[in-house]
Amino acid sequence: MHRRNFLKFAIAGAGAASATALTGCGLVNPGGANAASGGKTIKIIVTESAPYQEPTKIAKKLLEAKGWTLEPTYVTDIIQPNLAVANGEFDANFFQHNAYLKQFNQDKGLSNVGLFYVYSAPGGIWSDKYKSLSELPDGAKIGIPVDPANNGRALFMLRDAGLLELSDATVIHTSQKNITANPKKLQFVEVDQQSLAKTLPDVDAGFLVARMAADAKHTRADALAFEPDANQVPFRIVVAGRPEFAGTEKAAALKEAYQSLEVKAWFAGYQNGILPTPWDQDPAADAAEL
Repeated sequence: MHRRNFLKFAIAGAGAASATALTGCGLVNPGGANAASGGKTIKIIVTESAPYQEPTKIAKKLLEAKGWTLEPTYVTDIIQPNLAVANGEFDANFFQHNAYLKQFNQDKGLSNVGLFYVYSAPGGIWSDKYKSLSELPDGAKIGIPVDPANNGRALFMLRDAGLLELSDATVIHTSQKNITANPKKLQFVEVDQQSLAKTLPDVDAGFLVARMAADAKHTRADALAFEPDANQVPFRIVVAGRPEFAGTEKAAALKEAYQSLEVKAWFAGYQNGILPTPWDQDPAADAAEL
């Protein structure tokens, strides 16, 4: 296991970073000594969080039993993992949902693909100060994700609760620009999604994905609003790789390990099963509908 620490970037701000600058950070190094290797070794870059790390540990053991070596590198960065895979330093990454992957590909001109799903990442609105959305005062500050792929999720829930009106758009294409009515004059504080839980005490309410809410000792039961199933589809978590990696023996072995009974049992026991495992669904088909 390898561990590296990187600066956190919001997806919007990272557009200014050049490939040269990222190579200088030591992660993106196409063709270098750390390049994804052949043989029976699989290199994967993974988010430092229990729903990513624990299934990876299980997958590593299962793969070892079948003669494979899984080499995970754990990070907190949400920008470099896709660049590192695209440049060939890693075979795959496990940190993002399908909507983020598609948006990142479009923004950066990449062609990484979702290989398979591991779990769904529903979101909700939580508060350390209020027990319902109706209690929110006029001018309340609401923390929402800054990145385009997640920005509209909180807005959709507030719309469904009758607190906002939005112009027509899908959830992943909705932002504050789509607000047509805001009678309570809610104020939106855009924050890097990895920092939303830390900023929750400083706002009146905030959007969190379920795993971050769990880490902050919140549950679905105390959410002010929770994402309906139909809106969760774009936010299923994928293992992604380059197009040429899809369909390989390595990719098949990786999928079998991550979609094992052992991994399913871990998710069933995590926070009362708050994270579904949509393994019968196809990331490529879902991405085409986004």
